[in-house]
Amino acid sequence: MRLRSLLILTMAGLLAACNISLPDDEASDPAANLTQIQLPDGFQIAVFADQLPEARSLERSPEGTIYVGTRSTGTVYALRDTTGNHRADVMHVIADGLTMPNGVTWHQGSLYVAEVARILRFDNIEARLNDPPTPVVVANHLPDEEHHGWKFIDVGPDGKLYVPVGAPCNICDPEPPFASILRMNLDGTGRETVARGVRNTVGFAWHPETQALWFTDNGRDWMGDDVPPCELNRVTAMGQHFGYPHVHGTNILDPEFGSGADPADYRAPVQELGPHVAPLGMEFITSAAFPEAYRGDVLIAEHGSWNRSTKIGYRITRVRLNDEHESVAYEPFATGWLQGDSNWGRPVDLEWMPDGSLLMSDDQSGVVYRIRYGADT
Repeated sequence: MRLRSLLILTMAGLLAACNISLPDDEASDPAANLTQIQLPDGFQIAVFADQLPEARSLERSPEGTIYVGTRSTGTVYALRDTTGNHRADVMHVIADGLTMPNGVTWHQGSLYVAEVARILRFDNIEARLNDPPTPVVVANHLPDEEHHGWKFIDVGPDGKLYVPVGAPCNICDPEPPFASILRMNLDGTGRETVARGVRNTVGFAWHPETQALWFTDNGRDWMGDDVPPCELNRVTAMGQHFGYPHVHGTNILDPEFGSGADPADYRAPVQELGPHVAPLGMEFITSAAFPEAYRGDVLIAEHGSWNRSTKIGYRITRVRLNDEHESVAYEPFATGWLQGDSNWGRPVDLEWMPDGSLLMSDDQSGVVYRIRYGADT
């Protein structure tokens, strides 16, 4: 794997493999597109890093490295801003040739990477960015189905690994562990089911006060342009069932698998999201740099529809929560990647920076953006 990491064919990959700083090439700078992005008053957006084909999940280490997973490129990147100008100037290739290494998370000095069927661990990674270690296989007992097989991954407040297993279909009633969120010890043992009836989640986070797990879920296809909704969900007890494939949203029965189902038997979403918007990464707003009115709300990266007659999504949305952590509004936060029926970018994941700014990955443009409130200091 270490030798293969030298064979990246993009210019960015070649520079990174040789540990060479990335050039500031204004001619190829995607920032020109950012004039199309609409944000609330006072917010700004800029490019943090580009030349990152299929940039997907994001993870920041305490040392400031930004790790980036991908999907079909099979590559994991590490980005560094060594000048403090809020733009990555050095990139390392941690691994390539992996099978859909979408999910990345950092914990206690190690980088965990989720492939389709296994979880890898790169130890002492911050000291080995120039010479990544051979990974340890933490778990290799996950299904190898690639339909909804790419995975988000994170370590919860309980110190355990959380990883979803999507349904291997658009609509079916699969056997466990499909359509679930699992957790396990850091060594892959002790696997448990956290949530069932989850069609395909590619983003979750824990509430900063209650520590409850919240996750986005992608609704099924081919029921029409406007049904069913995608979902924002909250787990309040281990093993809760969130409806798939029987019930979608709050109370929509599936035409194939909903006969006899009672929506009251399943966990309803906190918020029904737009139909087919493909919600992926989410974050609670904890940033002291954002206005007070935003604190405690949820931001969601909506990847965008692919099977709707009129496209929808391709944006970041905000779910406003009240003091009881219930949704009171669902509204756009950042838009513009969709122009008419043509999209030039697709949001994937969100990650907070120490200064309170927010990173967002875009796997269509191969870019990581930085969103901030007010001027840089």
